[in-house]
Amino acid sequence: MDVSSEMIHALLPVYLVTVMGASMVMVGTIEGIAEATAAITKVFSGALSDWLGKRKLLAVIGYGLAALTKPVFPLASSIGWLVAARFVDRVGKGIRGAPRDALVADIAPADARGASFGLRQALDTVGAFVGPLLAFGLMWLTANQFRTVFWVAVVPGLLAVVLLVTAVREPARPTGLREVRA
Repeated sequence: MDVSSEMIHALLPVYLVTVMGASMVMVGTIEGIAEATAAITKVFSGALSDWLGKRKLLAVIGYGLAALTKPVFPLASSIGWLVAARFVDRVGKGIRGAPRDALVADIAPADARGASFGLRQALDTVGAFVGPLLAFGLMWLTANQFRTVFWVAVVPGLLAVVLLVTAVREPARPTGLREVRA
Protein backbone atom coordinates (compact mmCIF):
# COMPACT_ATOMS: atom_id res chain seq x y z
CA MET A 1 0.00 0.00 0.00
CA ASP A 2 2.86 2.37 0.74
CA VAL A 3 4.07 2.31 -2.86
CA SER A 4 0.58 3.28 -4.03
CA SER A 5 0.06 5.98 -1.41
CA GLU A 6 3.52 7.46 -1.78
CA MET A 7 3.19 7.62 -5.57
CA ILE A 8 0.17 9.85 -5.10
CA HIS A 9 1.34 11.80 -2.06
CA ALA A 10 4.66 12.70 -3.69
CA LEU A 11 2.85 14.39 -6.57
CA LEU A 12 -0.29 15.67 -4.87
CA PRO A 13 0.98 19.06 -3.63
CA VAL A 14 2.35 19.95 -7.07
CA TYR A 15 -0.83 18.67 -8.73
CA LEU A 16 -3.04 20.66 -6.38
CA VAL A 17 -1.15 23.88 -7.08
CA THR A 18 -0.30 23.59 -10.78
CA VAL A 19 -3.32 21.72 -12.15
CA MET A 20 -6.13 22.34 -9.67
CA GLY A 21 -5.22 25.92 -8.72
CA ALA A 22 -4.88 25.44 -4.96
CA SER A 23 -2.79 27.84 -2.90
CA MET A 24 0.19 26.65 -0.88
CA VAL A 25 -1.73 27.52 2.30
CA MET A 26 -4.57 25.27 1.16
CA VAL A 27 -2.12 22.43 0.45
CA GLY A 28 -0.62 22.79 3.93
CA THR A 29 -4.06 22.84 5.52
CA ILE A 30 -5.17 19.75 3.60
CA GLU A 31 -2.05 17.84 4.59
CA GLY A 32 -2.25 18.93 8.23
CA ILE A 33 -5.88 17.87 8.54
CA ALA A 34 -5.17 14.59 6.75
CA GLU A 35 -2.30 13.61 9.02
CA ALA A 36 -4.14 14.72 12.17
CA THR A 37 -7.06 12.55 11.09
CA ALA A 38 -4.79 9.50 10.79
CA ALA A 39 -3.23 10.16 14.20
CA ILE A 40 -6.57 10.56 15.97
CA THR A 41 -8.10 7.52 14.27
CA LYS A 42 -5.17 5.31 15.36
CA VAL A 43 -6.04 5.79 19.02
CA PHE A 44 -9.55 4.46 18.53
CA SER A 45 -8.66 1.65 16.14
CA GLY A 46 -6.16 0.16 18.56
CA ALA A 47 -8.73 0.06 21.35
CA LEU A 48 -11.38 -1.28 18.97
CA SER A 49 -8.98 -3.99 17.82
CA ASP A 50 -8.51 -5.13 21.41
CA TRP A 51 -12.23 -4.95 22.16
CA LEU A 52 -13.35 -6.87 19.07
CA GLY A 53 -10.42 -9.24 18.84
CA LYS A 54 -10.66 -8.92 15.03
CA ARG A 55 -7.37 -7.41 13.98
CA LYS A 56 -7.40 -8.63 10.39
CA LEU A 57 -10.91 -7.31 9.81
CA LEU A 58 -9.91 -3.82 10.91
CA ALA A 59 -6.70 -3.98 8.88
CA VAL A 60 -8.69 -5.02 5.79
CA ILE A 61 -11.17 -2.18 6.37
CA GLY A 62 -8.33 0.32 6.74
CA TYR A 63 -6.39 -0.86 3.72
CA GLY A 64 -9.63 -1.23 1.77
CA LEU A 65 -10.67 2.37 2.46
CA ALA A 66 -7.27 3.59 1.33
CA ALA A 67 -7.42 1.45 -1.83
CA LEU A 68 -10.92 2.69 -2.65
CA THR A 69 -9.71 6.29 -2.59
CA LYS A 70 -6.95 5.73 -5.14
CA PRO A 71 -9.18 5.95 -8.26
CA VAL A 72 -10.66 9.21 -6.95
CA PHE A 73 -7.35 11.02 -7.48
CA PRO A 74 -7.23 10.62 -11.29
CA LEU A 75 -11.00 11.08 -11.59
CA ALA A 76 -11.34 14.17 -9.38
CA SER A 77 -12.64 17.26 -11.15
CA SER A 78 -12.31 19.59 -8.17
CA ILE A 79 -10.19 20.20 -5.10
CA GLY A 80 -13.12 19.08 -2.95
CA TRP A 81 -12.94 15.55 -4.34
CA LEU A 82 -9.19 15.43 -3.71
CA VAL A 83 -9.66 16.66 -0.13
CA ALA A 84 -12.34 14.02 0.47
CA ALA A 85 -10.14 11.27 -0.99
CA ARG A 86 -7.14 12.39 1.07
CA PHE A 87 -9.28 12.49 4.23
CA VAL A 88 -10.77 9.00 3.70
CA ASP A 89 -7.32 7.66 2.78
CA ARG A 90 -5.95 8.89 6.11
CA VAL A 91 -8.94 7.50 8.01
CA GLY A 92 -8.01 4.18 6.41
CA LYS A 93 -4.42 4.61 7.51
CA GLY A 94 -5.53 5.35 11.04
CA ILE A 95 -7.84 2.34 11.16
CA ARG A 96 -5.25 -0.13 9.89
CA GLY A 97 -2.12 0.88 11.80
CA ALA A 98 -2.61 -0.44 15.33
CA PRO A 99 -4.55 -3.59 14.32
CA ARG A 100 -1.91 -4.41 11.69
CA ASP A 101 0.90 -4.12 14.22
CA ALA A 102 -1.06 -6.17 16.75
CA LEU A 103 -1.72 -8.78 14.04
CA VAL A 104 2.03 -8.96 13.36
CA ALA A 105 2.57 -9.58 17.09
CA ASP A 106 -0.17 -12.23 17.12
CA ILE A 107 1.21 -14.06 14.08
CA ALA A 108 4.94 -13.87 14.81
CA PRO A 109 6.53 -16.47 17.05
CA ALA A 110 7.52 -14.95 20.39
CA ASP A 111 11.22 -15.28 19.64
CA ALA A 112 10.86 -13.51 16.26
CA ARG A 113 8.57 -10.59 17.09
CA GLY A 114 11.34 -8.02 16.95
CA ALA A 115 12.50 -9.32 13.57
CA SER A 116 8.90 -9.38 12.33
CA PHE A 117 8.31 -5.76 13.32
CA GLY A 118 11.67 -4.84 11.83
CA LEU A 119 10.72 -6.46 8.52
CA ARG A 120 7.34 -4.70 8.51
CA GLN A 121 9.00 -1.35 9.12
CA ALA A 122 11.69 -2.04 6.51
CA LEU A 123 9.03 -2.83 3.91
CA ASP A 124 7.21 0.37 4.90
CA THR A 125 10.41 2.32 4.30
CA VAL A 126 11.00 0.58 0.96
CA GLY A 127 7.49 1.61 -0.13
CA ALA A 128 8.12 5.18 0.99
CA PHE A 129 11.26 5.21 -1.17
CA VAL A 130 10.03 3.28 -4.21
CA GLY A 131 6.65 5.06 -4.47
CA PRO A 132 7.98 8.57 -5.15
CA LEU A 133 10.81 7.19 -7.30
CA LEU A 134 8.29 5.32 -9.44
CA ALA A 135 6.00 8.36 -9.58
CA PHE A 136 8.75 10.69 -10.75
CA GLY A 137 10.00 8.12 -13.26
CA LEU A 138 6.49 7.76 -14.67
CA MET A 139 6.09 11.55 -14.77
CA TRP A 140 9.21 11.69 -16.91
CA LEU A 141 8.05 8.83 -19.16
CA THR A 142 4.54 10.25 -19.61
CA ALA A 143 5.55 13.89 -20.09
CA ASN A 144 4.06 14.96 -16.74
CA GLN A 145 0.71 13.21 -17.03
CA PHE A 146 -0.36 13.30 -13.38
CA ARG A 147 -3.58 11.39 -13.94
CA THR A 148 -1.77 8.53 -15.70
CA VAL A 149 0.59 8.17 -12.76
CA PHE A 150 -2.37 8.28 -10.36
CA TRP A 151 -4.02 5.46 -12.33
CA VAL A 152 -0.86 3.36 -12.13
CA ALA A 153 -0.85 3.94 -8.35
CA VAL A 154 -4.24 2.21 -8.10
CA VAL A 155 -2.67 -1.17 -8.96
CA PRO A 156 -0.32 -1.69 -5.99
CA GLY A 157 -3.04 -0.46 -3.63
CA LEU A 158 -5.50 -3.06 -4.85
CA LEU A 159 -2.83 -5.78 -4.84
CA ALA A 160 -2.02 -5.00 -1.20
CA VAL A 161 -5.65 -5.52 -0.17
CA VAL A 162 -5.95 -8.75 -2.17
CA LEU A 163 -2.74 -10.04 -0.59
CA LEU A 164 -3.95 -9.19 2.91
CA VAL A 165 -7.32 -10.86 2.36
CA THR A 166 -5.97 -14.02 0.73
CA ALA A 167 -2.54 -14.63 2.25
CA VAL A 168 -2.77 -13.50 5.88
CA ARG A 169 -4.52 -15.76 8.37
CA GLU A 170 -5.62 -14.31 11.67
CA PRO A 171 -4.65 -16.70 14.45
CA ALA A 172 -7.33 -17.89 16.83
CA ARG A 173 -7.43 -15.63 19.85
CA PRO A 174 -9.05 -16.67 23.10
CA THR A 175 -11.46 -13.71 23.14
CA GLY A 176 -11.73 -10.04 22.45
CA LEU A 177 -12.02 -7.74 25.45
CA ARG A 178 -15.73 -7.50 24.70
CA GLU A 179 -16.26 -11.15 25.73
CA VAL A 180 -13.87 -10.93 28.68
CA ARG A 181 -15.71 -7.97 30.19
CA ALA A 182 -19.21 -9.37 29.60
